[in-house]
Amino acid sequence: MAGGSAIRGSRVGAGPMGEAERGDAIARFRISYWCANDHETRPSFADDGSVTPPDEWDCPRCGFPAGRDRSAPPKPIKNEPYKTHLAYVKERRTDTEGAALLEEALKRLRGEID
Repeated sequence: MAGGSAIRGSRVGAGPMGEAERGDAIARFRISYWCANDHETRPSFADDGSVTPPDEWDCPRCGFPAGRDRSAPPKPIKNEPYKTHLAYVKERRTDTEGAALLEEALKRLRGEID
């Protein structure tokens, strides 16, 4: 059995319950967004005219972008894989340039070049 001083069904700092004490809730509307995996997301927006719903929304299930048209959802973003330092070097240098640099470094190690 729990301690006798616990207040059940409430939390510290909780105020009185009911609309009268908290104020009236603002009217809301929901919009359906669909991703490429056919997941539906329905966020709610304030219905007071101050909010313009976005054209796309991130799907909370798969992370793909979701659009309002179920038959034509936005395409997923293609992420580039991690590149190593060697991959970046190969983008900047041709095989011929790499061979010339290697030959120069080997000559320097052998003491043929100062």
